[in-house]
Amino acid sequence: MAETLLIMRHGEAGAGSPDAERELTARGHREAARMAGWLAGRDDLDLSRLRLLASPYRRAQQTAAHIAAALGVTVEPLSLITPDDPPGAVLDWLLQAPPEAPVMLVSHMPLVGALAGLLVEGRSEHGLGLPTAAIAELEAEVPAAGCARLTRFTMPDDLPDPE
Repeated sequence: MAETLLIMRHGEAGAGSPDAERELTARGHREAARMAGWLAGRDDLDLSRLRLLASPYRRAQQTAAHIAAALGVTVEPLSLITPDDPPGAVLDWLLQAPPEAPVMLVSHMPLVGALAGLLVEGRSEHGLGLPTAAIAELEAEVPAAGCARLTRFTMPDDLPDPE
Protein backbone atom coordinates (compact mmCIF):
# COMPACT_ATOMS: atom_id res chain seq x y z
CA MET A 1 0.00 0.00 0.00
CA ALA A 2 1.36 3.40 -0.95
CA GLU A 3 2.21 5.78 1.86
CA THR A 4 1.56 9.51 1.69
CA LEU A 5 4.32 12.04 2.29
CA LEU A 6 3.60 15.75 2.35
CA ILE A 7 6.58 18.07 1.97
CA MET A 8 5.91 21.69 2.86
CA ARG A 9 8.08 24.77 2.72
CA HIS A 10 7.57 27.24 5.57
CA GLY A 11 5.62 30.45 4.98
CA GLU A 12 7.29 33.71 4.00
CA ALA A 13 9.89 34.75 6.57
CA GLY A 14 11.51 38.05 7.31
CA ALA A 15 15.20 38.75 7.04
CA GLY A 16 17.40 38.39 10.06
CA SER A 17 20.22 36.72 11.82
CA PRO A 18 20.80 34.12 13.04
CA ASP A 19 18.98 32.20 10.32
CA ALA A 20 17.43 29.73 12.76
CA GLU A 21 15.60 32.58 14.54
CA ARG A 22 13.97 34.18 11.50
CA GLU A 23 10.22 34.52 11.95
CA LEU A 24 7.25 34.41 9.64
CA THR A 25 6.02 37.71 8.28
CA ALA A 26 2.31 38.60 8.50
CA ARG A 27 2.02 37.25 4.95
CA GLY A 28 3.83 34.05 6.00
CA HIS A 29 1.30 33.49 8.79
CA ARG A 30 -1.57 34.07 6.33
CA GLU A 31 -0.02 31.60 3.85
CA ALA A 32 0.43 28.95 6.54
CA ALA A 33 -3.07 29.45 7.92
CA ARG A 34 -4.56 29.25 4.42
CA MET A 35 -2.79 25.97 3.69
CA ALA A 36 -3.75 24.62 7.12
CA GLY A 37 -7.42 25.40 6.50
CA TRP A 38 -7.23 23.74 3.10
CA LEU A 39 -5.69 20.60 4.59
CA ALA A 40 -8.29 20.51 7.37
CA GLY A 41 -11.06 20.57 4.76
CA ARG A 42 -9.73 17.60 2.83
CA ASP A 43 -11.43 14.24 3.18
CA ASP A 44 -9.24 12.32 0.75
CA LEU A 45 -6.35 11.95 3.22
CA ASP A 46 -6.43 10.44 6.69
CA LEU A 47 -4.90 13.47 8.37
CA SER A 48 -6.23 12.63 11.84
CA ARG A 49 -3.28 10.23 12.11
CA LEU A 50 -0.78 12.62 10.49
CA ARG A 51 2.75 12.58 11.84
CA LEU A 52 3.79 16.24 11.61
CA LEU A 53 7.52 16.92 11.74
CA ALA A 54 9.18 20.31 11.43
CA SER A 55 12.63 21.77 11.30
CA PRO A 56 13.63 23.28 14.65
CA TYR A 57 14.07 26.66 12.92
CA ARG A 58 11.52 29.19 14.19
CA ARG A 59 9.80 29.88 10.84
CA ALA A 60 9.20 26.17 10.22
CA GLN A 61 7.90 25.70 13.76
CA GLN A 62 5.54 28.66 13.30
CA THR A 63 4.27 27.23 10.01
CA ALA A 64 3.80 23.77 11.51
CA ALA A 65 1.87 25.28 14.44
CA HIS A 66 -0.80 26.47 12.01
CA ILE A 67 -1.06 22.96 10.53
CA ALA A 68 -1.15 21.33 13.97
CA ALA A 69 -3.90 23.63 15.22
CA ALA A 70 -6.08 23.05 12.14
CA LEU A 71 -5.66 19.27 12.18
CA GLY A 72 -5.55 18.65 15.93
CA VAL A 73 -2.14 16.99 15.84
CA THR A 74 1.17 17.77 17.55
CA VAL A 75 4.39 19.01 16.01
CA GLU A 76 7.54 16.95 16.45
CA PRO A 77 10.86 18.74 15.87
CA LEU A 78 13.22 16.90 13.52
CA SER A 79 16.75 18.25 13.61
CA LEU A 80 17.85 16.73 10.29
CA ILE A 81 15.53 18.82 8.11
CA THR A 82 17.16 22.25 8.30
CA PRO A 83 17.87 24.16 5.06
CA ASP A 84 21.21 22.64 4.10
CA ASP A 85 20.83 19.12 5.48
CA PRO A 86 21.44 16.32 2.94
CA PRO A 87 18.26 14.85 1.46
CA GLY A 88 19.80 11.37 1.65
CA ALA A 89 19.80 11.57 5.45
CA VAL A 90 16.08 12.38 5.38
CA LEU A 91 15.49 9.40 3.10
CA ASP A 92 17.33 7.17 5.58
CA TRP A 93 15.15 8.54 8.38
CA LEU A 94 11.96 7.97 6.34
CA LEU A 95 12.96 4.37 5.68
CA GLN A 96 13.25 3.81 9.43
CA ALA A 97 10.06 5.73 10.35
CA PRO A 98 6.95 3.68 11.06
CA PRO A 99 4.78 3.87 7.91
CA GLU A 100 1.40 3.43 9.62
CA ALA A 101 0.34 7.06 9.10
CA PRO A 102 0.82 9.86 6.60
CA VAL A 103 3.93 11.97 7.27
CA MET A 104 4.30 15.71 6.75
CA LEU A 105 7.66 17.48 6.80
CA VAL A 106 7.75 21.26 7.23
CA SER A 107 11.15 22.53 6.22
CA HIS A 108 13.12 24.87 3.97
CA MET A 109 14.59 25.35 0.52
CA PRO A 110 16.86 23.96 -0.74
CA LEU A 111 16.16 20.79 1.28
CA VAL A 112 12.46 20.43 0.42
CA GLY A 113 13.09 20.77 -3.31
CA ALA A 114 16.07 18.43 -3.27
CA LEU A 115 14.19 15.83 -1.21
CA ALA A 116 11.21 15.87 -3.57
CA GLY A 117 13.56 15.51 -6.54
CA LEU A 118 15.40 12.63 -4.93
CA LEU A 119 12.19 10.79 -4.08
CA VAL A 120 10.53 11.30 -7.48
CA GLU A 121 13.42 11.51 -9.96
CA GLY A 122 16.11 9.70 -8.02
CA ARG A 123 18.35 12.79 -8.15
CA SER A 124 18.31 15.68 -5.72
CA GLU A 125 19.65 18.19 -8.25
CA HIS A 126 16.38 17.83 -10.19
CA GLY A 127 14.31 19.08 -7.30
CA LEU A 128 11.13 21.07 -7.25
CA GLY A 129 11.13 24.79 -6.65
CA LEU A 130 8.69 25.18 -3.78
CA PRO A 131 7.36 28.69 -3.19
CA THR A 132 6.66 29.67 0.41
CA ALA A 133 3.99 27.51 2.10
CA ALA A 134 3.69 25.21 -0.94
CA ILE A 135 2.98 21.52 -0.36
CA ALA A 136 4.19 18.67 -2.55
CA GLU A 137 2.21 15.47 -2.02
CA LEU A 138 3.97 12.24 -2.83
CA GLU A 139 2.99 8.60 -2.69
CA ALA A 140 5.43 5.72 -2.45
CA GLU A 141 5.39 2.05 -1.60
CA VAL A 142 8.89 2.61 -0.19
CA PRO A 143 10.31 6.10 0.52
CA ALA A 144 13.46 5.58 -1.52
CA ALA A 145 15.23 7.44 -4.33
CA GLY A 146 13.16 7.42 -7.51
CA CYS A 147 10.32 5.42 -5.93
CA ALA A 148 7.75 8.15 -5.25
CA ARG A 149 5.11 9.72 -7.43
CA LEU A 150 4.13 13.39 -7.18
CA THR A 151 0.34 13.32 -6.82
CA ARG A 152 -0.39 16.99 -6.11
CA PHE A 153 1.43 20.30 -5.84
CA THR A 154 -0.42 23.13 -4.12
CA MET A 155 0.56 26.72 -3.38
CA PRO A 156 -1.39 29.24 -1.29
CA ASP A 157 -2.18 31.23 -4.45
CA ASP A 158 -3.82 28.11 -5.96
CA LEU A 159 -6.53 28.18 -3.31
CA PRO A 160 -9.71 30.27 -3.48
CA ASP A 161 -9.56 33.56 -1.61
CA PRO A 162 -10.70 33.25 1.99
CA GLU A 163 -14.02 34.93 2.60
